Amino acid sequence: MEDLQILLRQHVGAPCRAIVSAGDRVEKGTLIAEPAGLGANIFSSAYGVVKEVLEDRIIITPDEEQKDEFVPIPEGSLLDMVKAAGVVGMGGAGFPTGVKLGTDLEGGYILANAAECEPGLKHNIIQLEEDCGKVIRGIKYCMEISNAAKGIIAIKKKNEKAVNSLREALKDEKDITIHLLPDIYPMGEERAVVRECLGIELETTQLPAAAKAIVCNVETLARVTEAIEERKPCFSKNMTVIGKMNGGNEPHVFMDVPVGTSVGTMIEKAGGIDGKYGEIIMGGPFTGHAVEVDEPVTKTTGGIIVTIEFPDLHGAKTGLLVCACGGSEDRMRDICAKMNGTVASVARCKQAIENKPGAALKCERPGICPGQAKNNIQFKKDGCEYIIIGNCSDCSNTVMGSAPKMGLKVFHQTDHVMRTIGHPLYRHLRVSKQVEQLPDGK
Repeated sequence: MEDLQILLRQHVGAPCRAIVSAGDRVEKGTLIAEPAGLGANIFSSAYGVVKEVLEDRIIITPDEEQKDEFVPIPEGSLLDMVKAAGVVGMGGAGFPTGVKLGTDLEGGYILANAAECEPGLKHNIIQLEEDCGKVIRGIKYCMEISNAAKGIIAIKKKNEKAVNSLREALKDEKDITIHLLPDIYPMGEERAVVRECLGIELETTQLPAAAKAIVCNVETLARVTEAIEERKPCFSKNMTVIGKMNGGNEPHVFMDVPVGTSVGTMIEKAGGIDGKYGEIIMGGPFTGHAVEVDEPVTKTTGGIIVTIEFPDLHGAKTGLLVCACGGSEDRMRDICAKMNGTVASVARCKQAIENKPGAALKCERPGICPGQAKNNIQFKKDGCEYIIIGNCSDCSNTVMGSAPKMGLKVFHQTDHVMRTIGHPLYRHLRVSKQVEQLPDGK
């Protein structure tokens, strides 16, 4: 077995502090690092020996034989057990769930984010299809902890099998309902979930708590259930591996992957890379980042994507339209360089707000765009032949309303992924934005 590399920062906040040393024996569930501020406990995901403790990670050499048993967390209050288990937001953000659930919602809402918004990812939907009961119980625990009166599961209408599983499981539930979402990006952004489910438009500086709501990802809710019912620490991750693989481009879903496993190992489990490729992305097509095969899986790793090769722009002048819904400017520059383009102009989506210098951009109204003509005019004036955009479905639609008329050739930052997995390119919005709730509210 390969060594496991367990990063000391797997969540929002400060890196954790290692509490083990080289040579220590560890088991599945052994606490190996504790928060040094805002953070969450980190555990060994295998039986083995600590090989090395570095500034940013703990390296564990696992035993050849691995038992299923794990070291249980201490019993305590529901909230204490969630905190002890080190549960974080497992949809990508990684905010410590124990901190989030410490909010008194005064009869508000737990919103289960089942949008699985990043194209190609399937593990949350598979969880709901195969064992939605664990997620529903997680909602109930979160409702009890945070004093919420209602639970709402936000899921895209297209996921019919998962919706039907939920309807069957919820037929006798009065306090948990389903809200159907349109199949557009970024319906999984937490303020979009609040808007769609509750009709409340939050400012870019506001958290869902301002609407008396807490938004939790599907896997996060399942891990809450495990922490409370099984006293199980959070040391594994569900994920989707997809892309240019031997055997085809269908998604491979893996449940309970040990944290610290390498990207390369997961690619091999999915069949291995089929010939030449463009890049390997950790995360989703919109918000993921390029990695090498030795990158370790963390609590927030939702996807591993191997893409086809990039087109060659032969040094052509290229504009970058940076959006809060897609990659950062650094990510856009990375993609431009891989396409052999020359960055000649950079603009920001008019709804992308920087609340603090250096902070991640926030969209004023996720998924609802008033137009991008002004930025396209800037690109044209700056001599661009191509533009690379990272916008949501609606923003991409508005870009296409003017860019081709100006002679600008458009690439979306996800194009190489969409072509790899056989998904429609982000150009023209093809679905209605309005999706009604099911007649019975479920």
